[in-house]
Amino acid sequence: MSFASCSWPIWQTDDFSHCFQQDYLKILLPLIVIGLSFLQLFIGNILRAATRNQKQDNGYQRVANNEGAPISSHAHTDLPEQEELVSESEEDDEDLAINGGRLALAKTATHGSIKQADAPPGQTLSVVIEELAIAALVGVNAVALTTGAFGKDRGTISAIVGLTVWVYLLILVSLRLFLGNSQWRVPQIWNHTAAIYSVQWLFTTVIFRSVLVHPSSQLTQILIIVEFALNTLLFSVAMLTRKGNKVVVLEWEEGIEPSRENLASLFSHFTFAWVDSVLWAGWKEPLDLTRVWNLLPRDKAAAVLANYRHFKKTTSLSFHLVKYFKGMLIVQAAWAVMSGIFTFLPTLLLKAILEYVEDPSIAPRNVLWLYVILLPIVDIIRSVGDAQALWIGRKICINLRAILVGEIYAKALRRKAAAGKDTVLGAKKDAADADAASKGFLGKIKRAVGLGKKNKKDDPAIANGTANTTKDKAKTGDDDEQANMGTIINLMSVDSFKVSEVTSYLHFLVASAPTQLTVSIILLYQVMGKSAIPGFIIMCLLLPVNIMFARGFNSTQKTIMAATDKRIHTTNEILQNIRIIKYFAWEHRYATIVDEKRKAELAALRRRFMLWAAAVAVWNTVPILITFFSFFVYTIIEKKPLYPSVAFTAISLFMLLRYPLDQLGDMIAHVQESKVSIDRIQEFLSEEETEKFEQLGRENIDETGQRVIGFRDATFIWGSKTTTTEDGSMAFRLLDLDVDFKIGKLNVITGPTGSGKTSMLMALLGEMTIMKGRVFLPGGRSREEVRPDPETGLAETCAYVAQQAWLVNASIKDNILFSAPFEEQRYKDVIVACALERDLEILDNGDETLVGEKGITLSGGQKQRISLARAIYSNSKHLLLDDCLSAVDSHTAQWIFNNCIMGPMMRYRTCILVSHNIPLCVPSSDYVVMLNNGRVATQGPTQEVIASGKLGDDVLPKSKPGSGHVSRVPSRVPSSIGEESGNTLINEADGSDQQTKAQTVKKESKKQNAMEETKAIGSVKWPVMKLYLGSMGSWWFWIVAFFVFGAQQLSGVASSIWIKEWANQYATEEVKGVEFNMNSQSYAAQSFSPTYFAAVANYGNTNETSAFPTTIKTAPEVNATYYLVGLAMIGLAGALAALTRDLWIFFGSLTASWKLHNRLMSAVSGARFKFFDVKPLGQIMNRFSKDLEAVDQEVAPVAIGVMSCGLGIIVTVVLIAYITPGFLIAGVFITAAYVFLGQFYLHASRDLNRLESIQRSPLFQQFGETLSGVTTIRAYSDERRFVRDNLTRINTQLRPFIFLWAANRWLAFRTDLLGDLVAFTAGVFVIVSLGKIDPGSAGISLSYAIGFADNMLWLVRLYAMNEQNMNSVERIKEYLDGSVEFINYTTRYRKELDPVLKNLSFKIGAQEKVGIVGRTGAGKSSLALAIFRALEADEGKILLDDIDIGLIGLRDLREAITIVPQEPTLFMGTIRNNLDPFNLYTDEDIFAALRRVHLITADEVTPNSNNIPLPPQPPTIVTDDAQEPSRPPTATNKNVFLDLSSPVTESGSNLSQGQRQLLCLARAMLKKPNLLVMDEATASIDYATDTAIQETIRELTSTIITIAHRLQTIADYDKVLVLDKGEIVEYGHPWELIKKTGGSFRAMCETSGDFDHLAKIAKKAFKSKQLVDVDDEEEIAGVAVESVVTETAEATTEAGTTKTTPSV
Repeated sequence: MSFASCSWPIWQTDDFSHCFQQDYLKILLPLIVIGLSFLQLFIGNILRAATRNQKQDNGYQRVANNEGAPISSHAHTDLPEQEELVSESEEDDEDLAINGGRLALAKTATHGSIKQADAPPGQTLSVVIEELAIAALVGVNAVALTTGAFGKDRGTISAIVGLTVWVYLLILVSLRLFLGNSQWRVPQIWNHTAAIYSVQWLFTTVIFRSVLVHPSSQLTQILIIVEFALNTLLFSVAMLTRKGNKVVVLEWEEGIEPSRENLASLFSHFTFAWVDSVLWAGWKEPLDLTRVWNLLPRDKAAAVLANYRHFKKTTSLSFHLVKYFKGMLIVQAAWAVMSGIFTFLPTLLLKAILEYVEDPSIAPRNVLWLYVILLPIVDIIRSVGDAQALWIGRKICINLRAILVGEIYAKALRRKAAAGKDTVLGAKKDAADADAASKGFLGKIKRAVGLGKKNKKDDPAIANGTANTTKDKAKTGDDDEQANMGTIINLMSVDSFKVSEVTSYLHFLVASAPTQLTVSIILLYQVMGKSAIPGFIIMCLLLPVNIMFARGFNSTQKTIMAATDKRIHTTNEILQNIRIIKYFAWEHRYATIVDEKRKAELAALRRRFMLWAAAVAVWNTVPILITFFSFFVYTIIEKKPLYPSVAFTAISLFMLLRYPLDQLGDMIAHVQESKVSIDRIQEFLSEEETEKFEQLGRENIDETGQRVIGFRDATFIWGSKTTTTEDGSMAFRLLDLDVDFKIGKLNVITGPTGSGKTSMLMALLGEMTIMKGRVFLPGGRSREEVRPDPETGLAETCAYVAQQAWLVNASIKDNILFSAPFEEQRYKDVIVACALERDLEILDNGDETLVGEKGITLSGGQKQRISLARAIYSNSKHLLLDDCLSAVDSHTAQWIFNNCIMGPMMRYRTCILVSHNIPLCVPSSDYVVMLNNGRVATQGPTQEVIASGKLGDDVLPKSKPGSGHVSRVPSRVPSSIGEESGNTLINEADGSDQQTKAQTVKKESKKQNAMEETKAIGSVKWPVMKLYLGSMGSWWFWIVAFFVFGAQQLSGVASSIWIKEWANQYATEEVKGVEFNMNSQSYAAQSFSPTYFAAVANYGNTNETSAFPTTIKTAPEVNATYYLVGLAMIGLAGALAALTRDLWIFFGSLTASWKLHNRLMSAVSGARFKFFDVKPLGQIMNRFSKDLEAVDQEVAPVAIGVMSCGLGIIVTVVLIAYITPGFLIAGVFITAAYVFLGQFYLHASRDLNRLESIQRSPLFQQFGETLSGVTTIRAYSDERRFVRDNLTRINTQLRPFIFLWAANRWLAFRTDLLGDLVAFTAGVFVIVSLGKIDPGSAGISLSYAIGFADNMLWLVRLYAMNEQNMNSVERIKEYLDGSVEFINYTTRYRKELDPVLKNLSFKIGAQEKVGIVGRTGAGKSSLALAIFRALEADEGKILLDDIDIGLIGLRDLREAITIVPQEPTLFMGTIRNNLDPFNLYTDEDIFAALRRVHLITADEVTPNSNNIPLPPQPPTIVTDDAQEPSRPPTATNKNVFLDLSSPVTESGSNLSQGQRQLLCLARAMLKKPNLLVMDEATASIDYATDTAIQETIRELTSTIITIAHRLQTIADYDKVLVLDKGEIVEYGHPWELIKKTGGSFRAMCETSGDFDHLAKIAKKAFKSKQLVDVDDEEEIAGVAVESVVTETAEATTEAGTTKTTPSV
């Protein structure tokens, strides 16, 4: 017989044929293996040498950055090269070599990290052992060759081949031993030796068994046993020593323990034994973040992103990512194919075992033992394959998440600052796709069938964007659209997670499902022949149905996401502006708006759930249909007897076939879903980027070589160059600027509100789009690249103070340092210069006090001064200050101006200051620019401009002009200046109760963490479960639920019994029927695990190929139709029960979602102010986004799974106990093992899951923070530092995530192992009782035993998932109890502190205007809070119209009075819905309010809306440009307030700060309150407008209380109340207080530098009121009258009656 042509089959009864063993196992296969190994080493080394030479030729030089070349925005967000790259291949032994002097450690950017080289134990010893073993094997083969022990001819050849293989291995191992640590070493040899050992061990094992079963000569036997022993030793060494047997560098980064994954052996990798220590740590005590290992260096975000960015992008994002990860994806697919094939082997083995039980004479007993031993082994191999595929998937997942989040964040830092519209991501692509689809042939068919989209509502893109934005896009083709903040945060939190999640399971789609389909179809055809065809047809039909379901899921998911986007956006806005909403008592109205959004979201969710239930029903019905039709053909048409062996094998294979098909449909759905997400991300990543760096260039040097800061004939526009507003006029522009600011001097920009002062700074910073001309400012280079001048210590960079101070959520000190090195003296000087000293003394933790999110714990003035301190402390030479004096009172402003802006800290520095405070700033400045409506009205050196009279009579040189810089910073701030803490609305209202000791005790400066989020410990408590279960429905709901679940389980048992009865009709005298239970499978298997059926299938299949010695008797006549119909009925009833079960639970779950959201919303919106100071917005939003999503979408399906598994286990136990009581003993031990495993796993996994949820918050919060401060970050050119911080946060969030999944794989492997143990014991049980047991009972015992193991696994897994989902419910519940937890209000902020307001007694008459002044910290804002009952009285009371405000409802009180807060609060929408969110007023009322606050001037005509005649106006001359706003003779900017539908972007960012304040004032006036409280409401408005507004306020009939910084504002009020430390110092008419020598008010007027002017105003007002206010004397003396705020009683009752009731 010729070589390698063995006769088929190669398996002969109990062993492989001799030919196969000799030719293949000993000769051909070993030669192929070493040949491949040699080739790979040879080619690999040649390539490596070539690349090394190439590198030497190139000399590794990076192209120097061309100085002249413009800098791209990417340069600012990509980290410098040397920081990022980490050697990509861990397998590559080149990581580290000692001795040879090649110890190359990977560089990292982290400071404070310790590295340690970790050598494997017995590194050299193990190699020596290998050498010796191989030498012995060479000896064995030499002996076999010389003695001819392996036989003649082929035996000799096989001995020679054996010698060749082992000599080759000897060479490889010697290379490892002697060259291992030198520079000549060959990389990756270890992989070769390990692979060859494994393959050889497999071959030898087969031969070894053969020798034992069929003994030949003694010498041969000895040689083969020795060979097997040595081979096993080598295989064990390869499996149990560290992978690669090499030194690994471990890095302790900031004390975090490094991961042990790369220290693991192959065995440990496959079994996840390296995770033991994580789980053990979690078992001993709850895990916290410090005890969770670090990521591997190559998995850290910076390394991943760096490698990714080196990979050139040529295709769309999705394909680009697939190409980038192709290596890992191929390996993952290979593992999946392997596990797919091995899935079916237990099936075939069980078939063989049961055939043997039916007829033991077919083979010797050893074969049965072989089958029983192989049973667990093949399943373990499958399990390893599965685990590896999933683990690689998770690795791809974390890398992908790092890439996506990192790229989205970097993009957010590079985005263009646009004032354009919001874009709906994905809408354009949808439109294009829909368009393409509707035109095609398929589109016509779809429309004919009614699948085409007719209904606009179906289209999420349209349902999503409001109709008008869709119109606008069509109209203008607007390229100025951008994703808003909510959308970006969603991209980061939802989309990137979705995409990365899909990659974890991608192998199901490409490898696992196709493999399983192929194998099961082949097997089925063998079993049933042609009768299997109807089954296949139905299967094929199922795929498109599955895909349709998938598409349906996809579109419902889109709708849900759109709805969720909207709800989250609205919620976010409400929470950001919660203070104003609470002051206006609008909570219930806004809650109604959110409810509407929530209704839409739940409606979409309901559609999704119904679809889900339908899919499960189809899934349950298909096997019934298949079984029905196949058996119908088999029995009725082909007239074959349906023996149990055929019946059960077929059913099991059909059941198995469901999984791959279902997975295919499912994965297609998920892939499509994530494609939507990835397209959204791609669309965002391709949005326009800032042109800042192109505009500013590298240096600010003009043609003549001079450094310049300013503009040359420049015009700028907001948005893109063609941006138009809805009526066709251009967006706001700065026109024809030609300005040259003086470098090193003070330059002032001034002009009326809305004239473009902030825009001018933005244009300087490169944030506006340049239409023509040039702009000069040093700011093009990253801050890290610019070296400071050694003489002055200043660098050519910019610092910027925004008008609305932007701070990060960290301590005050961190905010001021802003990562600059700490210099104690400079820091102290800055604190004094910015008048922060008193504030820091008052605050609990001094400069370690947390600023809180958006600086919420500080007052406006404090935020502004910290922001200023940050700029002054920086080493930037050029400072741009946007109206930084507006938020502080006049004497503090004077101090800051003299000691900070004109102080020694500003020597040699350029300062460009925007200010309305002309009298204070202009006389000392060197250059003035005055703007009007986007044009420079006048500019020049200060004296010239003053002389020209353009600045009005404001600038009388009250302070000496050009007094120059103060020579040094005073050592202390006078006590009158700056103690702003009392000015905070928060500290007054509710300090936190951290300081329990008396105040005299020295304050402990304990740093709290801004984002500290508590983590519940231990298992999820019953109250949490009860909260959710109770929300789903009352007791009757659960009775029905139990009934439906029971019915579904029973239908399974019924069908099993029915088939058994049917099969028994055919059975001959020895029962061939094997009970196969098709419904003991876990529910979870539907969506998760195909392993169960694989194990349970095919018992007792009398396959046509196996020749039975026993003759099969002819089948008796059986009424097949009767049984078929019965089977179908039972099946359909079961499917119906499953459908009802799912729908019932889903609707319960929707009810729970609705109730929980309502409770959460009302708990949060009803919480006291204190709650919002302590809880960062990101944390609250995390509850509303991720946690609610879990409650909405995940809890129900998983809960169904837990209940199904539980019931399945009960049914199984009952059945097994009934059939074979003996097995129960094993069952008890196995259950105990499962329970222990489950507990051990749950402890750690629960903690890891909670940590992962908590670590999301800082990531979200930093995202939101960056988005709102992007201009400041860019102005400081500090993007890289923020990118680094973001990468650190990504790592921190991925750490618990990846180890949570490692723990999951650990559990899965061990439960599989236990399951295999069950199968093995059951098999042994069968062997032992051979002859005493009939095949039927054996089959039932095996089938249910295996089902039991699988149900157990899913019970543990799903129980854990359920706990993890309940964790979301738990986090929501925290907030429902929150009201109790955080609030402890008394009048004082805290029990141990002094009262904030002490024994105040004074009376404000009806319709009086009272100004409240006082040094900062005097308690002014506390007084306002007391009126709004944000502070409750300790003793005494406040009367409003003689009604005690403590006795009326908060809502009634707050609807009757109004506050205009210091921080203007606007919502995204239009001007109209900002002024009147609930449509209570006409357009005329609104325009009147806008005129009153001078946002519309007297000569501007408002559009005549609703055709109601306007009140008669003074005749205005309509100029040409009024008629044709789109084509003005000279370009001007249109007044947006003339059109109430003008958009207001998020937080009103498209309006200037002054315009925002005026809009808020207009909103308050519209309400016509009886009492108006104004807290610094006109701080950001120019003096002229302020004066005009004061005129308006004087005309109001309300009682007005104004907290003022500008004394000019209140100099003509009826009364002034001077507070100090919470007590009344003076109370009376301003003129009387000014006359009082030594009085507090007089002292304030004197320090303001404006005394004469103030005295004049006050005197004039006093004279005009003289006749009325006769008996003021007593009140000035401070007679104690009840503290009453009066107001007409009718008005209160009226306000009470018109109050709208909330719609529920």
